[in-house]
Amino acid sequence: MTVPKTAAEAKQLVDKLWSYCHVLRHDGVSTIDYVDQLTLLLFLKMAHERASRNVFGTKEIVPRGLGWQTLVDADAEDLKATYENILDKLGRKPDTALGLIYHGAENKIRNAATLKRLIVDLIDKVNWSGTGVDIKGDAYEALLEKGAEDIKSGAGQYFTPRALIDAMVRCVRPGLDDKIVDPACGTGGFLLAAHDYIQDHHGEELSADDARHLRTGGISGVELVHGTARLAQMNLLLHGIGDPGGDALITACSQPVSA
Repeated sequence: MTVPKTAAEAKQLVDKLWSYCHVLRHDGVSTIDYVDQLTLLLFLKMAHERASRNVFGTKEIVPRGLGWQTLVDADAEDLKATYENILDKLGRKPDTALGLIYHGAENKIRNAATLKRLIVDLIDKVNWSGTGVDIKGDAYEALLEKGAEDIKSGAGQYFTPRALIDAMVRCVRPGLDDKIVDPACGTGGFLLAAHDYIQDHHGEELSADDARHLRTGGISGVELVHGTARLAQMNLLLHGIGDPGGDALITACSQPVSA
């Protein structure tokens, strides 16, 4: 069976990223931390690319001076301090979308040379969202799924296959006036699929108020595990859903909600 080109490209990109885990292990970064550390950096890179392409108009996801270019421009000896300062400042408002992503985030890559290599030699050389956005999005989500599957201590966390998500969304047929909530949203797959369905089926009749509803509260989710909630919020922002400085669209619960 021939693997579709997009799927093959996505797999190749995921394999490339995952192979870097071995380098990070030498720096004391465990597998359970690997995806978390990598996605914190990937988010900054992808947000930088989206801002450069003016995807979200004049609104930037990450404030100037705290984004990807600041990391790339930092001297090797100052890189760790620069990155840790970025993590601290971005995480100071945990009730906001951007704050949820970076609240409590730590740099666990202690070797400055390893951090520089990860930023300059791997992540910065890939155009994650400039072309083939769907391919890169699939690769990003597949990396998260690969990490969850590899982490044995994360038992109970399973990601619904994309084909099943799409089939369920087609059955539900979300509309412009609906408020979409996923009470166990994982990394946000159902929320993104519902958003795409509405865009595909109602895009021509989408008013400014409808678009605002979709971006700022029409789609939201709840997730027990903070690290997974962080990834869901990343996914929403990178798909243009939500306001980085506004309320978080994903709620991270520390314990199950009682009946």
